Order: sequence, then C-alpha cells, then structure tokens
Amino acid sequence: MTTETTPLERSIRTEVAAGEQPNRPIRRMLRRIRGWIDTHPRLNLAYRIGVGTIGGILAAGGLLLVPLPGPGWLIVFLGLAVLGTEFHWARRTSAWLKRQLERFWAWWRARRALRQARRAAGQAQ
Repeated sequence: MTTETTPLERSIRTEVAAGEQPNRPIRRMLRRIRGWIDTHPRLNLAYRIGVGTIGGILAAGGLLLVPLPGPGWLIVFLGLAVLGTEFHWARRTSAWLKRQLERFWAWWRARRALRQARRAAGQAQ
C-alpha cells in the first residue's frame, strides 16, 4: 500500500502535533484548574460525572451520525477527546481508532490509485 500524503495532509498533521504539545498556555491553565478541582472531592466527583455524561453523549451521537452525510466521525473523536480528559480507556480507544482510520484511508488511497491506473491502461489500448 502507498502512504503518500498531500501537502494539505502534512500541514494538518503538523498543526495537530503542535496543538498537542503539553507546554501550550491553554493546556497549562487547564492543568492548573484540574489540580484545583482535584483538591475538592465533591467537585471532583461532579466534574467526572459531567465529563462522562457529556463525552458519552457526544460519542454516542457521533456514532449515530456516522452513516449519514456530515461530521459523524468528527463528533465521535470529539466525544472521545472529552472522555479522554478523565478516563484512560477513552484515550487508548481514541488512539486505536485513529490508527484504524489511518489504515483505512491508506487502503482507500491505494485502491483508488490502482483503479485509476487500470482505467488509464484500459483507455491506452
């Protein structure tokens, strides 16, 4: 399979990698807020319940939208990202799902290239 990427894909990957850096100001601020929430047990419980509820609704809603035209997978990943802020299993699931989706798109690009090559070879005869 071919893994050639377009300049747009490379640009997006670079931007995503830059946004995931732990030293970003917004991430430092959010870690500081989360540390404060950790010091208050009742608030921590309410926070975890809220994160679980919102993330679960987003992920389930995204899965319902996957067969329809629109941002189904985007919403699934958003839900997993919300869940991943509190639950390690969600981070692992999100990483696995990203790898599977990347494999699918590599297969899809290779399939399209092969089909186009066959079509071009058939027209050349």
